[in-house]
Amino acid sequence: MWCSRFRRCFSPPLLFRTALSSLPLLKMAVHGPFVKIHPVVLASIVDSYERRNEGASRVIGTLLGTIDKHSVEVTNCFSVPHNESEDEVAVDMEFAKNMYELHKKVSPSEVIIGWYATGYDITEHSVLIHEYYSREAQNPIHLTVDTALQSNKMNIRAYVSAQMGVPGKTVGVMFTPLTVKYVYYDTERIGVDLLQRTRASPSRTNGLTSDLAQVGSAAGRIQEMLTTMLSYIEDVLSGKVTADNSVGRYLMDLVNKVPKITAEDFESMLNSNINDLLMVTYLANLTQAQIALNEKLVVL
Repeated sequence: MWCSRFRRCFSPPLLFRTALSSLPLLKMAVHGPFVKIHPVVLASIVDSYERRNEGASRVIGTLLGTIDKHSVEVTNCFSVPHNESEDEVAVDMEFAKNMYELHKKVSPSEVIIGWYATGYDITEHSVLIHEYYSREAQNPIHLTVDTALQSNKMNIRAYVSAQMGVPGKTVGVMFTPLTVKYVYYDTERIGVDLLQRTRASPSRTNGLTSDLAQVGSAAGRIQEMLTTMLSYIEDVLSGKVTADNSVGRYLMDLVNKVPKITAEDFESMLNSNINDLLMVTYLANLTQAQIALNEKLVVL
């Protein structure tokens, strides 16, 4: 007995077959766009897998993002309730549509670009679900996340599908792997760095650092990189290391990006920005105190 919330039910045909390439992802000639994945997407997928219903072997969901000529950027996602057995699979399409409509109100630029599933393999059920998303997006991608860590790491693969077979005969689908890259915004980098620091903690916990500590840490990293750069330049000038033209071009671009400003003007600009920051902080604290006082008066 199927639950009433599932609006559409798929039954895989017996003659349906899925062809997968057996070549490693990084060694094959990949055709198609690059798939750029943000950390928040992976965190959301893992969270939905940890919160899955009892007895569920995997979770699926919709991928949201943007598309250009050379890449597909996955910036958000949400899980979709589904139920599957050996013979059929049911997906709550109404839930998926409602969630997408809500996401459009927050981020109108994000569109449906494909779907994800936890697990290592692509099954016949995956092909049927992919058929639905092919009607929602042009040439959607399919992302698999190995949350079971079968190879002692979380393998993440992206695919696009293509029809294969003889005309008039049994038609199958071939999933071709794409190159996956990991990108992040500056705000996401802070969260990723914090998660990385928990690896060295026995309790797997770590507190948030203050703004001043983060500025100091960033300044320390910049100083280390400048030291490495100066050491490389000195080795090239002394003949210890052969000059690399590509590195030289990067260094020239870096030097050209440094603004030409005197020490007095820089100090004046820095002091002005600090005063503005202190003023904003003062006004924020004042507003917070006024709101708290107003709440106390309302209670009285």
